[in-house]
Amino acid sequence: MPWRQVAPGQGKGTGRGLGRLVGGLLLLGVLLPTFTGPTALSAQERSPEEIQREIQESQRRLEQIREERAQLQSEMQGLRSRVADVSTELRNIEQQLSASRSVLSEIDFQVEATSARVEDITTQLLLTRDDLRERQAVLAHRLRGIYMRGPLHTVQVLLGAESFSDLLNRYRYLRLMADYDQSLLGAVEEMEGALQAQSREVEESLAELNRLRQDQVTEVAELRQVEAQRQQTLSQFRSEEARTVSMLDQLEAQEGRLSGLVTDLERRRLEAERRAAETGDTPGATTLSVSDMGSLSWPVEGELAYRFGVERRPNGTVLRWNGVGIRAPLGTPVEAVRDGTVVLAGPFEGYGPTVILSHGDGFYTLYLYLEEVGVVEGRRVSAGQVVGTVGGGGTASGPHMEFQLRAPVGGGAPSAQDPLSWLRPLGSGS
Repeated sequence: MPWRQVAPGQGKGTGRGLGRLVGGLLLLGVLLPTFTGPTALSAQERSPEEIQREIQESQRRLEQIREERAQLQSEMQGLRSRVADVSTELRNIEQQLSASRSVLSEIDFQVEATSARVEDITTQLLLTRDDLRERQAVLAHRLRGIYMRGPLHTVQVLLGAESFSDLLNRYRYLRLMADYDQSLLGAVEEMEGALQAQSREVEESLAELNRLRQDQVTEVAELRQVEAQRQQTLSQFRSEEARTVSMLDQLEAQEGRLSGLVTDLERRRLEAERRAAETGDTPGATTLSVSDMGSLSWPVEGELAYRFGVERRPNGTVLRWNGVGIRAPLGTPVEAVRDGTVVLAGPFEGYGPTVILSHGDGFYTLYLYLEEVGVVEGRRVSAGQVVGTVGGGGTASGPHMEFQLRAPVGGGAPSAQDPLSWLRPLGSGS
């Protein structure tokens, strides 16, 4: 407030008034060094600037982790859009869980750092308020003293000057004291307002961080649930794998029986040719040879369910196929790829209804997983003639038929060949 509005009372001597004026200036000189701003009031080991830098660094790490997690989630969408290995999907989930835990850790750090800032600012605010009340008390005490001296005290102080320079000094001292009282009170009030605003800002940030932390806790819980589902799926997958191993044993046994059957058929064919030679009969013509490789018509049109040879599945299962699986709707006609003699037309253990054609000289074509058989053993069939219909509905590959081709190798028993080496290339016509 302006000095002229607190007019002093009547004086008790210019000397004593000047002494009190000088004493007041000395008192201000003692009080002034105690006010050094908010930094000096901090009771924390780290300065607010250091805490702020740490929070900014944590926010930078948080953004990096979130970007990595977003990339993992994108990869997960790619995994889900195709037939994927369950264990690979589970590893992706675990990586997402790890990233979410890192996000949660960064948010916890930010919450802790911001809480320290809130506590520090609150402490500064309380100290500033105490300092403000102390200065207000000092100012009130001085105003009461001036009031007790009477409204003419200031005039007496000025009139008591012994020279013009003394008068100017006294006026300057009085003016400085009034200006300093005003600036001190204004500065402390301004600081209190700034600290209150900063405290509100930090409290709002803390509330936001708490909300983010709750979101991350919820996200981690959801990811754990997904991980549990994936672990359950993996457990089921491993159970299926165990069943697959059992199935592999069965397939191996079935293939052994089938190979044994073809060997027995070839042995009987050779005996029949030998008897025919002894009686002078002409053996049947050979309808298939290595010169026909790449020219045979497909027994049925469709996509490949599996190929000849070794197949390694994502779960580590190794399958050995001695033919090719061709997908087609149930009941689709299956045609002979070459002229031949029906040497088997009926059910065969593990493969269901089966047709085997002998083409002479140890060449055989096999038509497996049929739904119905359309030929009779011992009859001759022509290329393109229907030998049966597509079955396989109860297999893991779904409706399909398996085509195998057996040929002699080095004069030995017929062995399984890659049918794709004998069939016409896909797209070249039937």
